[in-house]
Amino acid sequence: MKIRTPFFVINPKSYLYGEELLDLAKFADEKSKEYDIDILFTAPYIELKTIVDNTKYLIVTSQHMDSIPIGKGMGKVVGEMLVSAGVKATFLNHVEHKISNDELEKTILMCKQLNIQSIVCANSIEDAEKVAKLGADIIICEQDELVGTGKTSSDEYMISTNRAIRKINKDIKILQAAGISSPSDVYRTIYLGADATGGTSGIIKAENPKKMINDMIKSMILAHKDRMN
Repeated sequence: MKIRTPFFVINPKSYLYGEELLDLAKFADEKSKEYDIDILFTAPYIELKTIVDNTKYLIVTSQHMDSIPIGKGMGKVVGEMLVSAGVKATFLNHVEHKISNDELEKTILMCKQLNIQSIVCANSIEDAEKVAKLGADIIICEQDELVGTGKTSSDEYMISTNRAIRKINKDIKILQAAGISSPSDVYRTIYLGADATGGTSGIIKAENPKKMINDMIKSMILAHKDRMN
């Protein structure tokens, strides 16, 4: 699967579930069709199949995956099960779900074998370089201390991480995401060179989350167009 750029990520984490989560997923699905863009939509494990079955255009994404095969593994997230449910991508190494370097390497390899897009979080420039060398499909560059704060990364951080990753592998897609809370944050992030952006609290805690999603997507498309010109 090839994800088109620019693309947008909606990551409700554990803020939403049930009908409220499904309603937002259906709205995002409509926006994916309307704007002809790829939208990655994460959900708690128990909600993934429901969202797959009720949407058509979203790239439904797990919030984590383990490297283990079918068999033993109480409480683990097995890749083959995600594939069976229709999941196309997974986050790895988020600040709220850190894993060891060895586990990360094994899980990225498992993702490649199962044709699941690996979306790996990186804190520093050094982390981004390490993940790029492991062959992640998408790298999320966000400083751990900024996640959920509403404070975005500096221009220098965004430009430096973009450059470092592309120097190693220009085919890796780059998502800059920490603290994204407004359409102007989205515009700046994409204009500075990212392939994608997205958010959690900036969307879910907005007065009107659906309007925020729509406005952010429009800002993303405009920034990408302006950058290309």
